[in-house]
Amino acid sequence: MDELIDIVDKQGHPTGRSALKSVIHKQGLYHSTIHLWLYTNKGEILLQQRSHKKPICPLLWDVSVAGHIDAGETEIIAAIRETKEEIGLSLEENQLKKIGTFLHESEYYNGSIKDNEFHQVYISELKVPLEQLIPQEDEVEALKLVSTAEFKSLLKESEHNSHFVPSNRDYYEFVVKTISKELDI
Repeated sequence: MDELIDIVDKQGHPTGRSALKSVIHKQGLYHSTIHLWLYTNKGEILLQQRSHKKPICPLLWDVSVAGHIDAGETEIIAAIRETKEEIGLSLEENQLKKIGTFLHESEYYNGSIKDNEFHQVYISELKVPLEQLIPQEDEVEALKLVSTAEFKSLLKESEHNSHFVPSNRDYYEFVVKTISKELDI
């Protein structure tokens, strides 16, 4: 789907302009996305395997829920919408905690996709069993829960195991550290 997205500058400030996602990725315009990491009170983190249909990083494991923030949409509303769309989970605003903003600049397919995103990163406790989640077929190949220790182990070998997006290592380390601190483990 080619949604309309707000353009931001290189510092992440709104420009007052919007464009279609295809145009934004073709021209390398800066924009914002939401990333929501779900964790259980047992210290597990929900990972999403990107669909084999995705043009960028298919079948790699990544953030629980992610998506572009539509033009005129707030980060929170985007996080709630994307969570419902991608995994069928309904959340309320007060269940989300922002933990940071990360700039991710990448090129794919010999520069035909220039992805310059500010990830607006949130965490939330997953309070339903994994089996109750409903993955959106075009976005999500699979879902799984991993312990924080397993997450760290997979991350340590990410350059060789084709599990995570290797270029996101520092970002993933920040997330698992923050979730561990939130759970006091």
